[in-house]
Amino acid sequence: MSSTSLLLSTKGFSGARFQKVASVLTKCAASNITSQNASQRVSSGFSRKRVGYSKRYMSSANGVGSPSTRSTVVQLLNNISTKREVEQYLKYFTSVSQQQFAVIKVGGAIISDNLQELASCLAFLYHVGLYPIVLHGTGPQVNEKLEALGVEPDYIDGIRITDETTMSVVRQCFLEQNLKLVTALEQLGVRARPITSGVFTANYLDEEKYKLVGDITGVTKDAVEASIKAGALPILTSLAETPSGQMLNVNADVAAGELARVFEPLKIVYLNEKGGIINGETNEKVSMINLDEEYDLLMQQSWVKYGTKLKIREIKELLDYLPRSSSVAIINVQDLQKELFTDSGAGTMIRRGYKLSKVASLPEFPSPDALREALSNDIDIASGKQSVATYLRELEHSDFAAYADEPMDVLAIIRKNHTVPKLDKFICTESAWLNNVSDNVFTALRNDFPSLQWIVNEDNPNIAWHFDKSQGSYLKNGKVLFWYGVDDLNTASKIIQEFITSVSQAAGSPSHGRAFASGQSSRAYSTRSAAKPQGTNKSVGRVGLIGARGHTGSNLVSLINTHPYLEVAHVSSRELKGKKLQGYNKSEVIYETLQHEDVQKLESQGAVDFWVMALPNKVCEPYVEAIESAKGKGKIIDLSADHRFVPEDQWAYGLPELNSRDSIANAKKIANPGCFATGSQLLIAPLCDLITGLPTVFGVSGYSGAGTKPSPKNDPKVLSNNLIPYTLTNHIHEREISTHLNQEVAFIPHVGQWFQGISLSVSIPIKKGSLTSESVQELYQNFYNGEKLVHVQKDIPLVRDIGGTHGVSIGGFKVNDQGDRVVVCGTIDNLLKGAATQCLQNMNLALKYGEYEGIPDDKILQ
Repeated sequence: MSSTSLLLSTKGFSGARFQKVASVLTKCAASNITSQNASQRVSSGFSRKRVGYSKRYMSSANGVGSPSTRSTVVQLLNNISTKREVEQYLKYFTSVSQQQFAVIKVGGAIISDNLQELASCLAFLYHVGLYPIVLHGTGPQVNEKLEALGVEPDYIDGIRITDETTMSVVRQCFLEQNLKLVTALEQLGVRARPITSGVFTANYLDEEKYKLVGDITGVTKDAVEASIKAGALPILTSLAETPSGQMLNVNADVAAGELARVFEPLKIVYLNEKGGIINGETNEKVSMINLDEEYDLLMQQSWVKYGTKLKIREIKELLDYLPRSSSVAIINVQDLQKELFTDSGAGTMIRRGYKLSKVASLPEFPSPDALREALSNDIDIASGKQSVATYLRELEHSDFAAYADEPMDVLAIIRKNHTVPKLDKFICTESAWLNNVSDNVFTALRNDFPSLQWIVNEDNPNIAWHFDKSQGSYLKNGKVLFWYGVDDLNTASKIIQEFITSVSQAAGSPSHGRAFASGQSSRAYSTRSAAKPQGTNKSVGRVGLIGARGHTGSNLVSLINTHPYLEVAHVSSRELKGKKLQGYNKSEVIYETLQHEDVQKLESQGAVDFWVMALPNKVCEPYVEAIESAKGKGKIIDLSADHRFVPEDQWAYGLPELNSRDSIANAKKIANPGCFATGSQLLIAPLCDLITGLPTVFGVSGYSGAGTKPSPKNDPKVLSNNLIPYTLTNHIHEREISTHLNQEVAFIPHVGQWFQGISLSVSIPIKKGSLTSESVQELYQNFYNGEKLVHVQKDIPLVRDIGGTHGVSIGGFKVNDQGDRVVVCGTIDNLLKGAATQCLQNMNLALKYGEYEGIPDDKILQ
C-alpha cells in the first residue's frame, strides 16, 4: 500500500504540541542525545510524518549544537509546516547576517506567565542556527513591587513617571527578569548573554514631566554583535544612559523599534498575550496589514483608537525607515515558530507592501517590459507551450482585469468571458510568497469578484495555499480546478465539465491511450482481453530483484521459489548485503548492493530476463535508465507508483483483468498497480456504464500495507482495538483509480489491527431503476467470467478469509430502496494480488508463460 499522497499543507501545529517537541529537542541538545534517539522520543509523543530537508540551509554559527542536534531541529521544524515552506524560510533567514534575523520584544507578563514556553521557542531558533536579538520589558513586575511598597504607579500619556524610588524598582525588576530568562535558556542548552546596559544612550524625554524617562538618541551595537559572534543569544533590557551616566527608563516597544532601525532585521516580533491586533467590530484577529495599501483607510476605522492607533502609527514610522523586506509581527509566544516558518504565519503581520494597481487594457500597464518579464515566469510560457507575444495578442481582444504590485512580483490576470470569471494567470515570485504579497493580491480579487475559478498543476509547490483559498476543487489528469463563490450546482457542474474537456483535449485522451475508451459516456472496454492460462515459453527466466527486504519482495521470492520456470539470479539490498536470500531453495543467492553501473553491465551481458523494481516511490528511475541504456533484452516491472500515470506506449499498466493482456505481454516496461487501486477498480469497473455521480471507496488494510519501516500505522500496540484513517483526500490511489477507470472516485483509506488483507466497501451512484440487488450479482458474474483470480459471491466477503489467497473476492451486492445507488464489497490480499501475485501474473504474460504459472491453485478462492 503506497503512502505517497498529494501533498497538502498542515499548518495548524498547536502551541501545546510544539512545546512538547521543543522540550524534547532541547533536552536532547543538553544531554547530547543523538538525533536518531531524539526523533524516536519525539515520535512517542505524537504521530506525524516527517519529510526530508536540505542541509545546505543550516547555519554554521559558533555555539550552535552538534550537527546531529541541528539535523533533528530541522526535521522537527517540518512538523509545523511543509518541507517547501521550512526550506524556503531557513534559506531566507540564513541568507543575511545573523544580526539581521529578528528583533523580538517580549512583554514582561510573558516572562512571568509563559517563561518555559518562551525559552523553548528561543532555544529552538538557537539550535537551528538563528540568533534573534531579544529585548524584554518588566511592567507587571514593577507594578507589583511598587504596590507592595505602597507606591501607586503613575502614568502620563501612557508613559510611566519614573522617580528615584520607581527607578530603583525598575532596575531591580529588569535585572531579576533578565536573569530569570537567561537561566531558563541555559537550562535548555542555550548560551545566552545578559546585556542590561551599554546599548541605549538617551536624553531626558521631559525631566520635569516624566522625571527619569529617556528619549533614545543612539544605539551601540558592540555588545550585541559580540554576543552573537561568541555564539550566545543577546538578552537586552530597555534601560538607557545619558552621556553623563544617569540611568533612564525607556518604553520597551520604543527600544525595540530603535534596535530595528540600527540592525534592519527581516522580522520585528512583538510578543503579547492577545497574539495580535483584534478587530474591535468583529472580534477577529487581523492577520495582515499592508501599510502602503491599507494605512489611510485603516486609521479611519472606528475600532482603531487609543493604544491600537498609536501602535500602528509607530510601526509605520519604523517600517518607513527599514528595507521593504522587513516586517513586524504581533503574536503570542506559542505561535513564534509558525510565524517564522509558514506562509500562513500567525498573529498580525504588518509590512509596507506595495499599493496594488488594477488595469483593464494593455496600455494601462505602467511598464510593458515589466509585464513581459513577469509573463516569462509563467509555467506555460516558460515551458514553450505559449509565447509572451501570443498571449499578449490574445489579451488585446479579451475582456480582462489584471492586478499587480508595484515591482510586479505578483501578477494576476482574470478573463471575464467565462461561465465563472477565470484566473487565467497567477504569477508569483518566491519573495512574494514569503512576504505574503500573494495574499494581498488575492484579497483584492475576492473584493472585486464574488466568484472565481482557476487551474493549477497537481504538483504545484504552493498547492496547499490554493486549497486554502478555494471552496471547492476537482482533480483530472494532473490538473486541479479550484473555485470559490460557486453555490449553484448547475454552475459548478458546468465549469467542471468545461475543465474536463479542456484537460482531456490537452492530454489527447483522459486515459492516455490506456485500456478504456475516452470521451464517451459508455465504457467500450475495446482492449480488454481474455485470460491466457496457457503459455508458449518453457525456458528458464532469470529475475533480478532490486530492493527485496519488504513484505512484497519476500512474497515474490516465495512465489518464484515454486515457479516451474523462473529463478532468482540477482537480489540487491543495501541493508542485507552478504546475507543469504531467505525463503528461496532453488540455489544459494546472496544479497548484493547493485549500483546503477552494475545493473547496466548485467543487462548488457544478458544476465537477467526480468528486472523487478521493489523500491520506494521516486527511487527506481536511475536503475531504469541504466537498464535502457544497455539496450539489452531484459524487461522491467515497477512495483512503485512512479510509472502508473504515463502513456501506455511507454509503460503498460499491469491489471490483466481490465486491460489488454497482449499489451502487457508485448511491453518492455510494466507498471504494477497499487493494492487498493487493484481492488477498487475491479469492484467499480462492471458498473462504469451506469455511474451517474462520484463513487466512494471506503477501504481498510492490514498493517502490512504500511510497510516495514516502523510507524504508528504498522505498530500492533497502537492498532490494538483501533482503526486509523489517513490521507483522507487526494491519496495517490484515488488518482490511480480515477485515471484508469476514466471515472473520478473518492477514496478513504484506513489501517486496521490485522496483518494482511484489505476490506473494501464501495458506494456507487447509478441510473435510477437500472439494477436490482440480484441483477447486480449476475452482471458481475458475467463480467468476470473466465477470470481465475476474481471470485464473485452473493455474501459479503470477509477479510479474515482473504489473507494468503491470490485473488479478489467480490460480493454483498445491495441496491438502495430508491434504486439509484449500489454498494459492493470486496477483499484482496494487499501483499499478493495487491502486489506480488499481480507482479508474477504480469511477468508470466510478458515472458509468454501461462498467466497463472507459479500461483498455487489451493490458494485461489473458488
